Parts: sequence; structure tokens; C-alpha cells
Amino acid sequence: MASVPANRLPRAWYDAAIPDFLAATPDSILGALTRGSGDHAVEPAQAQAWLAEIALLKSWLAPCRAGAVFLEFTIPRMGRRIDAVLLLGGVVVVIEFKVGQARIERSALDQAWDYALDLKNFHEASHGRAIVPILVATESESRSDLFSLDFAADQVARPVAVPAGAMCAMLARLQALRPAVSDPTVASQDAAAWSAAPYRPTPTIVEAARALYAQHSVHAIARHDAGATNLHLTSQRLESLVEEARTRRRKILCFVTGVPGAGKTLVGLNLATQHREASEKGDGFIFGEPKINPSPFSPASHAVFLSGNGPLVAVLREALTRDDVERRKARCERISKANAGKPVKAFIQNVHHFRDEALRHPGPPADHVVIFDEAQRAWNRAKAANFMKQRKGIPDFAHSEPEFLIQYMDRHTDWAVIVCLVGGGQEIHTGEAGIAEWLQAATTHFPHWHLHVSSQLVDGEYAAGHALELIRTRPNVHLDEQALHLHVSMRSFRAERVSAFVKALLDCDREGAAAAYQSFKDRYPIVITRDLDKAKAWVRERARGNEQYGLLASSKAMRLKPYAIDIRVSVDPVQWFLNDRTDVRSSWYLEDCATEFQVQGLELDWACVTWDGDFRAKAPAEGSGWSCHDFRGDRWVNIHSPDNRNYLKNAYRVLLTRARQGMVVFVPPGDSADPTRLPSHYDETWRYLRAAGIKAL
Repeated sequence: MASVPANRLPRAWYDAAIPDFLAATPDSILGALTRGSGDHAVEPAQAQAWLAEIALLKSWLAPCRAGAVFLEFTIPRMGRRIDAVLLLGGVVVVIEFKVGQARIERSALDQAWDYALDLKNFHEASHGRAIVPILVATESESRSDLFSLDFAADQVARPVAVPAGAMCAMLARLQALRPAVSDPTVASQDAAAWSAAPYRPTPTIVEAARALYAQHSVHAIARHDAGATNLHLTSQRLESLVEEARTRRRKILCFVTGVPGAGKTLVGLNLATQHREASEKGDGFIFGEPKINPSPFSPASHAVFLSGNGPLVAVLREALTRDDVERRKARCERISKANAGKPVKAFIQNVHHFRDEALRHPGPPADHVVIFDEAQRAWNRAKAANFMKQRKGIPDFAHSEPEFLIQYMDRHTDWAVIVCLVGGGQEIHTGEAGIAEWLQAATTHFPHWHLHVSSQLVDGEYAAGHALELIRTRPNVHLDEQALHLHVSMRSFRAERVSAFVKALLDCDREGAAAAYQSFKDRYPIVITRDLDKAKAWVRERARGNEQYGLLASSKAMRLKPYAIDIRVSVDPVQWFLNDRTDVRSSWYLEDCATEFQVQGLELDWACVTWDGDFRAKAPAEGSGWSCHDFRGDRWVNIHSPDNRNYLKNAYRVLLTRARQGMVVFVPPGDSADPTRLPSHYDETWRYLRAAGIKAL
């Protein structure tokens, strides 16, 4: 089989050509699996399950002359392992065993489906192969039929539950079907080349946080195409800046910009996990694979990840806590959820709580490295002063939040690093200062700090404004042309240009939006409809396995109530994002609608975006642009404030960039009998979206 680089373990705990697997003794295979588990104890029940799987595989594969077997194949993005993968020419067979079970559960079928989709999307040598996920519940009744195989356009079959006694016939059928369902150009590739092919997934931010917190490497969970280069370059640059600050006793303020979904939060989490306290760290392994190229750890460089995005903090904390409890449970370790959550809370903090600690104590924070996610949302001086007066009883607070936070880190007498992760066009609430406030504060009050600035800050989306002029003559400014800007969206792994499409759409660049849409429409479908039931059916039909979908709306979308969408009903983002499809509070139910405030920084696979009359395309006679409205009492009123108009535009930018794989946009038809929902409130938006080339259902 394939040789393995010295800096990582094999992807599978056991792999062999089928003839070698058939010749090997069960005990020798069990020994390899046990060694692959590393330092984790293998319980007797697990060993017996493996022996049962080995016996079944040997009986099924006896007629086969070629191919390969992979046992416990690691899927780092999902934090799991596939029980068995069979490579039979151009067909990849993914097998999920349920040893001793007779019942066929949907969750197990979806799990096998997820594995197949993961290989198809992220494993380079699987892109051109047919992939068939199979669930084998070993005690289920054997049937004589050969089961129907339903292949999607990407050659991933719907999962099938096959009794153990029918697997020989199923594998023979798959080998016979191979020429019809596989790409002939890959049929001759051998198992060693398949095994050694790059596997570079694009994780959701929750998946990435789980993997990084468990001490995986960002290199192992990076995207599968050219965007990985940029991501790694940025991560390495941040590490070098931390080392520069520590060794040269400098104070560094660094800005990382990027398009929506480009991985800004991912590189921030990666930096924070590289500098966790030693007592918080695990054994350096996750799911049987070692951390690759770990950074040297110094207790003095302990880092914390901060965000003013309350829903993001809550979702990540809960996800990491649940995941840690489950991983420990799998290793037969007992820990309460409360205790598992304590280090998570220290690792990911709300920026406002961090700020409040500075008010309580005059000394510096424990952390020398702080990462501020969505730094553009920090409060300006007016909002900070009002909050401090109203909520903290401090009548004379005279700082913006950026100025106060830099001042807090400046209490360190030796060195400090602040990393600001900045999204363009992401300010969505009154009082959010944008990046200009950080630049203004650093230039006016902290000239001794070294500024490392992305050259992309000149883009108007980042609202740097006149502060850019200030830093041109400021000492200690370092412009970075490449490493500090993430230009490729990781969220939309099927289409890099989705964020460019959304930008052009919201900038009323119809031709630019249409051109961008045409470039990715076959890989990343976007459709529009005026029937909400059709919109919901569309996302349900396209989601496979555990691909997540949800209902989204602007926080000003007040006239969707006739469609049972009331954005004033509070949505718990933890339940909405993390609970399974059986929970009515989850996104899967398409009942609770999340707004830009609940979903910013997070993502779905498929989104159903509802477009109300708060944000309307103007009629041609009115000129290009958007008409912005607020609903007050019994009528829509115009929004005249430029800032508030921009916040509304950015709200739709957030909503339209949440989906990883595709979205449907629902534009209501309106009701001529209801003055708050007249067809004229929606028709121009519909026509504009259609003119941008978006297909109607």
C-alpha cells in the first residue's frame, strides 16, 4: 500500500490489498487495529466487534481478485472513522457496521451517507469515482433482492441497508456496474495512489473548532483547493508575528481581512489552540492522527479567542463541550458537562466580559495573545460610553471599545499581540465602529505599537475611511500584500465566487452579478420562488445525510407573519444549530427563523432566505439602488440614516453568504388587500433577481 509521510499516521488504521487481507489472520488484523488506536484502550466489546467485521469481510471478499480494504478510515473534518472502505476498481464502497443490531436506523444511514459525501467532496482521488454507502446491521433479516441503487449526478448513491447475507451479491453487482457508474479515467488507478491522495476538507466553523480544540492541525482540516495555500500562509504569518513580538519584546496589532466565509475565524481559532495552557491540552492526537507541525508552546504566550458575537460564542462553547464529553466517554473517561465546559469558557470568551475584567483590575490580562473575531463590530465611543453609564454605572467613560481594549493589552510591560479578524461589509448594528476606530485609536494613543495591515483595507467594504490616511505617515506600519488577506471563500467550497456574486448583487452591479452567477450556477445552485412551501421543499430535497438547512430572514422582516415567520420570536442559536432533526427548535424543522444576529459567523449547508419589504430594489424610473424601510406601528417608513441603511444592506449580505452548497430565496408575492404587503413592495426585487440570471422554481 501507499507510503506515508513521516509527519503523519496512515489515514486508515489497517489497509491491505484484498488478496493480502484474505491471507492475513484475524488476530494480525486485530493487532494492527489495536496499534492504530494509539494510547486509547481498546475495550473487549470493540475487539469483538472488529473480529466480527473481519470475519464478514473475509466471507464477502473471497470471490474478489483485486481491490483493497481500509479499516477505521479517518475523516478528520467530522471527527469520526469509517468502519470499512472497499476500493473495487472505480467504485468506493463505504460500510457502516452495526454489529449485533437488527434495527435499521435513519441516523446510521445518514452517517454512512455523510462519509460518502465527505470522500466525494474532499478526497482528491474519489472525485471521479462512484461511491456507495452501505449500512450492515448484522442481525437484520436476509433478503433475496439486490436492492435498488439510486445515484445522484455526482455519482454518490443513496445509502442502502444490506443484510450481511446479501453482501456478496451486492459487491458482485457493484463490480458489474462499475463501467456504467464510474469515470473510466480513474478505473486504472491503484489502491496505493488512492490511499495517498490528498484529503483536504472544508469544515464548517463548528467542525473546525472541534478538531482544533482537540489538537488537530489546521493543515489537516484545510480546504481541498488553492484556497488552502492562502489559509496556511496566513496561519504561518500570525505564528511568526507572535514569535517576533515575544522575542523582540514588541507590541503588535495585526489585521486579517477576508471575504465572507474565507476562514478568518478558522485561522483565529488555530492561533488560539496553538497557544493554550499546557493543562488544557490533550495528548496531541485526535481520532488516531497526530497534530502536524505543531508550534513550540510557551506558557507565557497563552492566547484567548474573543468575539462580540454572542450566538457564535454560545454555539462554539456548547459544541466543544459536548464534543469533549463524547470523546472522553468513548475512551471510558467520566467527566461532567460542567467540568468539560470550564476550559472551553477560558478558551473562547465574549469580548465584553474580557473588557469588563479590565475595569475590575488595574493589571494586565493573563493573555499575551488575544484574537478579536469580527473586530469591525467593536463599539464606537458613543455606544461604549452610553453602555457604561447605563449598565455599569460609570458616567465618565471616554473610550471607544477598540481604544480601551488596546489600552488593556498595553498594560503588559514586555510584549503583546492583538489579532483583529475583519470582515468586509459585516457591520450590522448601531454603534459598531468598523475598522476605522481601531486604526484611529492605534495612531492617536499607541504609536509605539507595530501595525501589520492587510493592503486590502483600502477596499471600501472595510470602512477604514480617513483612518487610512492617518497610518500612511504613522511609524511602525507594515503593509502586507498577501498573507493577511483571505481572498477565497471556504464556506462555499463548491463555488469560490459566491461572495463576489453577493457583493455585486448588493452593489446593484447587475451585469457583474449575472456574470458571477453564470460561473458557478452548476456547482452552487441558487433559485428564487414566490411560494414558501416550494422553497422549503427545495432545501429538504437537496440536503443529503446530515447536511443542515435552515430558514433565514432579516431582523427587520416584520411582515412575514402571514407565512408563520415571526422574527420577534426569540431563537436559541445553540438549539437551532446543534440539535438534531427531531428537535422542533432546530433549523431542520424550518419553523424557527434565524436572523443575521443569530447566524453571523456560522453557516448552513443549504439556506432558505426570505426577502421582505424592508429591503427593496428600486424601479428603473427611480434609478438603481435599494429602498430601505423600517416597520413602525402599521406602516413601512423610509430609513434615511446612511449608517442604518448600510446596516440593513449588510444584514442581507450576511444572510446571502451563510450557505455552503446552495440556497433558495423566497420573495413573497404580496397582497393587494394588505397595505403593509403590497405586491409593489416585492415585485421589483423579484425582477432584479431574475435579471441577475437566477432561475425561478
